[in-house]
Amino acid sequence: MISLLNIPAAALPFIIFALRVSDMSLDTLRVLFVIRGRKPLAWILGFFQSLIWVIAITSVLSNLDNLWNIIAYAGGFATGNVVGMAIEERLAIGHSNLQIISSRWGSAIAETIREKGYAATELPARGKDGTVSMISCSIRRRDIDAVRQEVNRIDPDAFITVEDIRPLHRGFWRS
Repeated sequence: MISLLNIPAAALPFIIFALRVSDMSLDTLRVLFVIRGRKPLAWILGFFQSLIWVIAITSVLSNLDNLWNIIAYAGGFATGNVVGMAIEERLAIGHSNLQIISSRWGSAIAETIREKGYAATELPARGKDGTVSMISCSIRRRDIDAVRQEVNRIDPDAFITVEDIRPLHRGFWRS
């Protein structure tokens, strides 16, 4: 394999590492696109991810006598997962539902969220210590920090949870 590609043996572990980081980054993104129902993107990423994987694994298996190749393969796998997650966080594709629970400032939170252009549904609820407001807010993932900062500004003690969603039908979505 080294002679076919004309790559020095000392450089091969670095190439394997880079291939594996690329492969796993694409794989992480592909899985997230599959979960979000983005079929064409999942197909494209899957194609290139498997192509890179074949090259990486062939390079390792044809040079099993070099321990550095195996270490580079494993290191690239682990690093690629983290790199893929970081890329996906930066892209922030998709939608999330924020569930905000406030014991005193629910109406103010809901109103501020609406003023910022997001939909908010406020419901009275009962918590451990009495009546609370529960606000449901479905937003784009990239807007989570902005909404969280507004909530924290109004009520630093508010309890906030986030869950990824796939919008199904209608409703108000900030464009």
